[in-house]
Amino acid sequence: MNSKIKFFQSIHFKIALVFALMLILTLEVVGAVFVRQLERQNLSTFKQQIELPSYVDNSLSEQLVRTNTKSANKQISQILSDVNNSNITEIRVFDSKGVIRGTSNVNNQSIVGEKTTDENVKNAIYNNRSYNQNVYDDSNNTRYYVSAVPLLNTSSSNNNVVGVLYIKANLESVYANINSITLIYLSAALVAIILGLFMAIVISRAITRPIDEMKKQTIRIARGDFSGQVHVYGNDELGQLAGAVNNLSVRVEEAQDSTEAERRRLDGVLTHMSDGVLATDRRGNVTIINETAADLLSTTPDEVRSKSILDVLDIRKDYTIRELLDNQDEVIIDLSSGNRELILHAYFSLIQRESGFISGLVCVLHDITEQQKVDRDRKQFVSNVSHELRTPLTSVRSYVEALTDGAWEDPDVAPGFLKVVQDETDRMIRMINDLLSLSRMDSGTSKLDLEYVNLNELFNYILNRFDMILKNENEDESSKKYSIDRVFTKKDLWVEVDTDKFTQVVDNLMNNAVKYSPDGGVITARLLETHNHVILSISDQGLGIPRADIPHVFDRFFRVDKARSRKQGGTGLGLAISKEVINMLGGQIWVDSVEGRGSTFYISLPYVPYEGDEWDDDSQNSK
Repeated sequence: MNSKIKFFQSIHFKIALVFALMLILTLEVVGAVFVRQLERQNLSTFKQQIELPSYVDNSLSEQLVRTNTKSANKQISQILSDVNNSNITEIRVFDSKGVIRGTSNVNNQSIVGEKTTDENVKNAIYNNRSYNQNVYDDSNNTRYYVSAVPLLNTSSSNNNVVGVLYIKANLESVYANINSITLIYLSAALVAIILGLFMAIVISRAITRPIDEMKKQTIRIARGDFSGQVHVYGNDELGQLAGAVNNLSVRVEEAQDSTEAERRRLDGVLTHMSDGVLATDRRGNVTIINETAADLLSTTPDEVRSKSILDVLDIRKDYTIRELLDNQDEVIIDLSSGNRELILHAYFSLIQRESGFISGLVCVLHDITEQQKVDRDRKQFVSNVSHELRTPLTSVRSYVEALTDGAWEDPDVAPGFLKVVQDETDRMIRMINDLLSLSRMDSGTSKLDLEYVNLNELFNYILNRFDMILKNENEDESSKKYSIDRVFTKKDLWVEVDTDKFTQVVDNLMNNAVKYSPDGGVITARLLETHNHVILSISDQGLGIPRADIPHVFDRFFRVDKARSRKQGGTGLGLAISKEVINMLGGQIWVDSVEGRGSTFYISLPYVPYEGDEWDDDSQNSK
């Protein structure tokens, strides 16, 4: 992404800024040293200017040793008034006891005779040393130079301190001069910085112009435009770099053309492949994925790129990238979810250079869902049919062998054996007929003989047959007792159905309800109308169906209680046939069951209500 560089972010500004900062730092250091040295020099000169001649010190010393204090003070005042130095603000003379003996300030003569509190004066008296310092007066915001110099008795040999000469001088003129010179220096430094910055920008622009052209050329190369050339300004390092960029542009253009041609060929191959293809780098991150693979994995190429192939194929728990690189096995991947069954066959191979360096993996995905389903259904069908036929055939063989061995001659045993053989044979015939019916439905060769029937009467007719069966069985005390409770709507419901096949479905549901109802139980048959549908249900009070088995009750050969169902003669195909028939009629069939409280099977059929007058007219015309 080529975003415009602001001036303050450019290398032009940075070079100029570095140069200016270095110049400022240099001028700052030089200025600090210069101003400091200037201050010392001016202060030294100022101190020399305010020093009093030695004869003044001697004269003052002579007056301080006099015994006539009044006359001496008068002479001291006269000596101080004769001092003509405009730099001195005030001169004071103290005796050896720290008493003020004179001052040059004519407006402050009242302090003569007072004892001093100045520490410098006391130290000068006691230590026989000169003391000086710069002080700042807050009252008038003025800086002063203060000096306390001991006065010695030159007339005696031991040079005793007879007093102190205190001089106070205003330093504002000195610092004003220093500030003036400093301001001139700063102005000159500022001009020098501006000129230096301008020169630095000019120089940096001359240096960076070839770099800027090379940047623009590399941006064009990145965009795929290889037509431009960088101008070579000289044979220096930048000139050699510009030539290298031009050579690089030619080489990249050639490589780009070759790579683009290979990429188009590869894209063409991947796009028209019926199998999914993924390619990874050496770390196992996906770099290429075709549309077929994206569709198989329910994703998009942008979502899986840069993701690990272990996560994309959901095999991280079973494999590592190292294992896939070392052993390129064929892997069966089951990506089935709740509403989608998907089984893939993954073939892995290495991407290797001529040097043997492994740069990645290629994975080819083949959808074997249907193949696996067909194989599974075929195996399950063969297993179920074999299992279902083996039991009656075994029984028939056993009884036939017994009859062959002589049981046919026993009038008490032979009829029973033959009855068992007949029942088992009938059972196998029913199973074969059911299998043929399912086969015709699966192949679409089973036809419906549709007609409009009054579902109330048809349902009631079927239930009446079971009432007759119950009435005939009531004479046998060992038979199961049950009752049928009808809950029907009073409205006649005319529905288009295949009477024979629909009767077969209701017979299957009623037979199951009778089989699994307890002795004396109640079977409830309901028929009602909802919006555009007719709902028929049959409820029993049996053991119910476990929750885990409910989704499978309409599967072929599925039994909740296999031992009991087989004992009662079921084939395990009745509900499967019922589901196929109802689906052919455009309806739905489902079950609602609570284990231990019975089951309810529901049938929903499409229903379009007709005006009663039309049916009445048709009935009258038929009469």
